[in-house]
Formats: sequence, structure tokens, C-alpha cells
Amino acid sequence: MPENKRTASGALGGIVGLVGLSAAAGLLVTAAVTPAIAVSGLAASSAITIFDNMPSYLQPDKLMLPTTLMAGDQVLAKFYDQNRSPVTFDQVNPVMYDAILSSEDPRYYQHGGVDLIGTTRALLSNAAGGATQGGSSISQQYVKNVLVQRCERSAKATDAVEATDTTPAIPAKTRDEALQECALEAIQADGVEGYQRKLQEMRYAVQLEKQYTKDEILLGYLNIANFGGVTYGIDAAAKRYFNVSAADLNIGQAAVLAGMVQNPNRFRIDLSDGSIVDADGIAYNKAADGSIDDVEQSTIQALYTLRDNGEITQEQLVAAADGYSETKGRQLYVLSRMEDDGKITHEQFVQYALEPITPNLTSTSQGCAVSAAPYFCQLVVATILSDPAFGAEDDDRVQALRQDGLTIQTTLDLRMQEAAQNAMNNVVPSSDDRLKLGSTALSLEAKTGRVLAVAQNTKFPEDPTQSENDPSYSSIVFAGNSELGGSIGFNAGSTFKIFTLVDWLEKGNSLNAQLNGRLQPVPNMKNSCTGPWVNTDRYQIENFDQNPGYYGTPLRFTKESLNTGYLAMAAQLDLCDIANVAKKMGVGTTGDGKPITMENANEVIGSDNVSPLAMAGAFATVANGGSHCQPKLIDKVTDADGAERPIPDRTCETVLTAEVAATAAYALQGVMSSGGTGQTANPQDGTPVLGKTGTHEAHETWMIESSTNVTTAVWVGNWDGGRETLFRKYANGYQMSDMRYAVARQVQSAADEFYGGDRFPDPAQNLLRTVTKDVPNVVGRSIDEARSTLQSAGFSVTVGDPVDAEFGGDRVAAQSPSGSAPAGASITISPGNGQGGTVPDVSGQNLNAAQSALKSAGYNNLSVSCKDDSGAPDEGRVTATNPAGGTSANKSTAIVLDVVKKKCQ
Repeated sequence: MPENKRTASGALGGIVGLVGLSAAAGLLVTAAVTPAIAVSGLAASSAITIFDNMPSYLQPDKLMLPTTLMAGDQVLAKFYDQNRSPVTFDQVNPVMYDAILSSEDPRYYQHGGVDLIGTTRALLSNAAGGATQGGSSISQQYVKNVLVQRCERSAKATDAVEATDTTPAIPAKTRDEALQECALEAIQADGVEGYQRKLQEMRYAVQLEKQYTKDEILLGYLNIANFGGVTYGIDAAAKRYFNVSAADLNIGQAAVLAGMVQNPNRFRIDLSDGSIVDADGIAYNKAADGSIDDVEQSTIQALYTLRDNGEITQEQLVAAADGYSETKGRQLYVLSRMEDDGKITHEQFVQYALEPITPNLTSTSQGCAVSAAPYFCQLVVATILSDPAFGAEDDDRVQALRQDGLTIQTTLDLRMQEAAQNAMNNVVPSSDDRLKLGSTALSLEAKTGRVLAVAQNTKFPEDPTQSENDPSYSSIVFAGNSELGGSIGFNAGSTFKIFTLVDWLEKGNSLNAQLNGRLQPVPNMKNSCTGPWVNTDRYQIENFDQNPGYYGTPLRFTKESLNTGYLAMAAQLDLCDIANVAKKMGVGTTGDGKPITMENANEVIGSDNVSPLAMAGAFATVANGGSHCQPKLIDKVTDADGAERPIPDRTCETVLTAEVAATAAYALQGVMSSGGTGQTANPQDGTPVLGKTGTHEAHETWMIESSTNVTTAVWVGNWDGGRETLFRKYANGYQMSDMRYAVARQVQSAADEFYGGDRFPDPAQNLLRTVTKDVPNVVGRSIDEARSTLQSAGFSVTVGDPVDAEFGGDRVAAQSPSGSAPAGASITISPGNGQGGTVPDVSGQNLNAAQSALKSAGYNNLSVSCKDDSGAPDEGRVTATNPAGGTSANKSTAIVLDVVKKKCQ
């Protein structure tokens, strides 16, 4: 390991550098730089003043580091402008220090930040040749890299500025263009600007060595230096090119990396087809190809010398030089410098000179495409780039993602992700020739909003051309919205009925109320926000599978997803209130950010585009007892020093009463039970689940279900807004319209296994009450009039068999029940048969008169039951009849007259 010591001569150099460098450098500049400066009209005598007046303090910034997304203890993805893994001094093999110092700054531990010998030689050479050459010390090179990184951090895109009378137009610049421009300024090597830059580097280097030890500066340089492409720092370079840590580099590998810093992209060895292109467009410095015909002998002169000295054979020369010949030549230079400095023996020089450069590359892939959960990853990235927790400006947030070295602990559960993606892969193909088939499945923790998994049927592209040429690729996150993932959402279908259900209950209405859910023109609806919706065209909204509808309860409407039943419910509510319910449950806008206003009846049954992520959050609100937790993707953020940083603000807020939430859950559990529209998506594993299906005009399908702990939302449909039907189309053994059930069942089954779930709370009894109403008396009215009257009052009607009555035809002779009955109950009405009448009241009349009256009323089937009574008249007196007087009876009914006489015969 290099010693942090100085010899007597080195100490003198240090004194010159640290104490009197201004004057010494001024004399150097006067002697060697004056010719160039003079061109610009500067006097040689001003050189010392220029140097003294330059800024002297340079505080190295924090290194640009990759930001890492984590899922538990697993790396999910990395993002960086510079791939770097900083190390401490002891984590670098000493041979690396030997290699870099021998080749770049052999007098490093003897000079005071500026190598006056090397600088003088370079300046004199540059003055004679008109262009600057090397001579920079390690400290100066460190300074240059610090300045380059600073410019890269500050580079920002700019808008175009139009010309004015006094200023010229300024073209727009992309961030990459701004970065390139400032980087070129930082390493400017030509003309006066080049000399001034060199002087500034010297000035900074002198001050740097007052603040830091030699070892600290050397390590800082190796941690900041570029080693080709986006590989920065010695440890990342060792891993990239040789799959070893910096501590495990051998002499040959260290010599390759030390040689790279002179021109990183020229000498990089991760481009098998060549890292250099000549004037004719021919690439060279390639991987091994079996010949060295195109190799310049000067690049591997050391090998030719060894061969000419008889130390190696021609075959060994060819083998060693075959592949990355330019880099090989540079490595040989470094090895020779190390031998000259006594850092390696001649035998070691020969050993590593003969060893061909053999990269063992590790991937530098970054971004979501290589992630285990690319679409979840993309939602996290969108959050970082849009949320103020990561910076006030767009450029600040880009820097946080690509430069700040953050560790972002996401909410992803890799167990759930694997289960969700496997279910997706097993059921939904990645593309289909008949339509733009898309599907997503996501799960979130109901009690926290933490998103546990996001699966999608398509593949995430590494570059845009993949999605342009192959429909199985898409960068759109179907689970998200226009801000998070680039989707505009999908028609919610009947999953949207949850908001009408909640509003119905919040208004105190019962799940067991009876409503007219028969197919009929859509009723007019109140909207206190935008004005009433009126069905001027008298159009109808139909039910699935041409169901004509029925009189029924919201409980049954929910279980069977009856459109006409929910329209009847909404007609008794306020569309504005339903929209407000959606908003407080997390679905206040459509997928493309427009407010949900509920301006027409179609929105009741889900015509709005919404995101699966938002809808999952809404159902989780019911499952969580009325507390809505905003979907959350990030649990924790720490910076490169391990300090915690703020995370995006996500809150949980109680938006429904416990009674309303429990009663809504009770209704939604019916959907998942036998006979419910979602029963085939129920895992049937003993964990209670609620849910709701949704179908929008056959081209969008949904299944959302939830335990008390985890909510799963699945969507399958046309991802491009197309209207191709999913019915009667099959793939992977499933009808496309049924794929949602299979995916949801498998994903929720995994959620139940990993997270469990409790019994849902009991519903509020007052929201299950049976509601009674007065029943209109329709006896005597025609059947049609009676039916209309009763239906208008909210009852259903059954016509019973004819009953005895004086009148016949279509007039109602009897109804049951009468008085009052449960709202929506069935009332039986019975027509008369014309064979009935009212038995005359003949009590107290003599027998003859009574019989005459009964016969006159049409009752001829008479009999007498006589009892002796000494006080009775001889002709007899009627005391009662059976049936009694005043009651209805068929004319053929036998009437028994109870009679008393003085003496019965």
C-alpha cells in the first residue's frame, strides 16, 4: 500500500506547493504559458495576478450514486447516471494504487498537489506544440472529476428564448445537451481557456492538499473517476469488467483499469464489437477474433520486445494480443511503468503481459424492464418524478432518482408479486390478434393502503421500439392513471355501484327495502351540483343477459348486479351525493384526471374511466371498516449516509361510519356467495371475502374482491379503448370475459394464505329493517286500475282466483293484505265471480218474512233449526242465521235460520 510519507526533496516540493506555489507557478506560467496568453493580449506579468486571484477553495461534493428500489431485502431496480459503489481505502487492493500511481503520478507522495517537474515538462511541450498535454497530478485529476461531476449535477434542460432587439435567440437545450456542454467546459484543453483551466486545477489542488491527506485524495480520485460508459469508481469498474471487488483485483486487471482512466471510452472492454471507430467507420479494439493483422505494432511493442528477446514465442504474442488490442497496449504501458518503479518484478510483468484480456462482465442494466415487478417499479418511478417529497422541481426529482444514492424501501411483497404474475401468465396471453388484450391484477393492504403486487399480461419494454413493433410489449401501467403509469383508466362497469350502495345506506335506507327494478325507461334523477338529469328520450338501460328485472331489494340487486335495480335506487338519491361518496373513497377523478361529476344515469353503472388502483382503494375502504387509506408504494427512504428522508404523504382517514361500512360489506359478501355474480372468484379457503363484478358493454371486465386485510382488483379488456367483445373469444382455455375470475381467485388465494382475514362485522340492524307502507284499498276497481294503483305505491301485484261477489268480470272483489304491508310486498287481488252476495240480516223477523227476504236476495237453499220457547210467537221468530247477516256468501250457500216457537213440530 502506498505510504503517506514524503522525502526531504518531497517535503521541499510540498513547501513550494503549499506555501509558495503562487509565486512559483507564476514564474512557470510566465516562462511557459506567456506565448499562448500573449495571443489574447495579456501581459506575462499578469500571470501571477491571475493565479493569485483564482478561487482557491473547492469542497468536493457528495458522489453521484445509484438510487436503489428495494422489495424487502431484495434489490428491485437501480437507476443512475453513474454506476458507482464507493469503497474505503482498505477495500482496494494495493496493486491498484501501485498501478494508478505508476502510470499517472509516480511522484504523488513527493509533491504538494502539483507535480512541478511534470507540469513544467508538459507546459513547455504544450507551448512548443500549441496544444496542452498531460502533466496533471492525481490531485489535479481529482479536481477535474469533481468539477465534471458538479456540472453534471447542475445540468438542466432549458427552453428556447426568442431574440429581442438587444439579445440573440437562444435555442432550447435538452438535459443531455446541457450536460455535454458543461462537461466539455470542465475539461477544456485547447488555447487560453485550456491554460486557465489547468491553472485553476492547480490552484484547487494546492488547497485540497491542505484539507485532506494523500490517501484521502487518492481514494477520492479512484471513487469518482470514470471507467467507461456509466461505470464510475474503481469498485464498480472491477465488478463490471472482471466480476470481482476492488479488493480482489489482480495485477493484470489493475493495470487494465489504471490504463482506462486516460481515455475511458476508448479503452473499455465491454464492447465486443469495438470501442473505437476510425475515419472510415471501421470499429476496432474488439474482443478476440483470431488475428492481430490490424493491430498497430506500437500498441503492443512490449510484447514484440519480449518475443525479440526470446522471452515469449510468436504464438504467445498472438494469444496475448488477440482481443482488445488497444487496451492491451495501454495495459502493457502500465505494467512497464510498474516494473520500472519496482512495484512488480520482471517475472510478474511477463506473466500479465502474456495473459490475454478476458473480461468477465456483469450487467449494468438499470431501470424497470429488468425488475421482478416492472409495472410496480414504474409506478414507484412515476411517484418519485412527480411527488414533492423528492424535490420541488422536476430536475430535483430526476436527480433524486438518478444521482442521490437513495435507498427506497417499497411496499412490494415478492411472494404476492410472484403469485399475481403467475396467475396472469397462466390465464391471460400477452397479446391477441383479435384485439388489444390487456389485463392487470393488483393487491393492496386494506388497513394501510400498501400496494403489495402489480401484475400485467404484457412485457415491459427496455426501449420504445419493442412496444412499437410487438403488441406483447407495453410501457403503459394498466393499474395506474395518466400521472402514474400513463393509462387513462378503464370503464368501471358495475364495480362503480359500490358508491350508490354506500350513499343509499348513508341516507338511512334499508337493504331490504323493496324497489321496482323492472326494465323500464331510466327514471329522472336529482343532481344538486349540476342540475337534474332528465330522460327526455325515454331510453332504457338494459341488464346483463337481457334480464327483464324484477321488484326486489338492494341486497338482491347487489348480489345479482341488476342495473335497473340500481337505477331505481339512484332515482331516490342525489347524483351529486354519489359523486361525493366516490371522491371521499378515493375515486374523485377519472383515469385521465377529470372530475367525476355524475351528470347522467349511465355513470351510476360505471361509464366513467377509472384506475384499478383507485378502485381497489375504494373497496378496501369498506373492508377496512370505513377508513380510506391512500394507495402507498414507498415505506421508507434513506440517503447515502443512512439518514431517513421524507416519504410521499399518504394518509388514512375515516370516511364511512362503521355501521355503513359493515352493512355495505354484508351486501358485497352476497356477490361472492352461491348465486352471486362473483362466486367463481371466491377462493373458498375459509377466509371471508366481499366483492363486486363489473362489465362494461362486453369490452371491459372487472373483478374486485377483498378480505378484511387484502384487496385484489383485476381488470381484463381492450387496453386501447377498443370495443371488441370479450365474449365468445377464448384463449388459454378461458373465455376472455371469464379470465378475471380465474386471475382474481388465484391472487386472492395467495393473499389469504399470506395475510389471512377476519370475519366482517355484523351489519347494522336498522339498515336491514323491513319497511311497511299503507296499502291502497282497490276493492271494486278494475284489475288494471288496481294493479297500476298498487304498483305506483311501490307494491308488486298478483292476481288471485275469483272470489264470491255480487259482481263478476274484471272488478276486484278482495285484496290481501290490506291496511299496511312491507314496502314492495306482493298484494294479491281477486276478481269477483258474480255468484256472491251479502246475506240479509233477518234476525228478529218472523219465519215467513225472513225466508221471503232471503229468497228475494237470491238465497234459496234454506233450512230451519227450531227451539221451543213458551214466550215465542206461534209463527216463530228468527234469532240468527248461519252465515250471519251482513256477510258475503255464494248464492248457493245453505243458509240455516235459527228460530224459536211456542212449540216446534
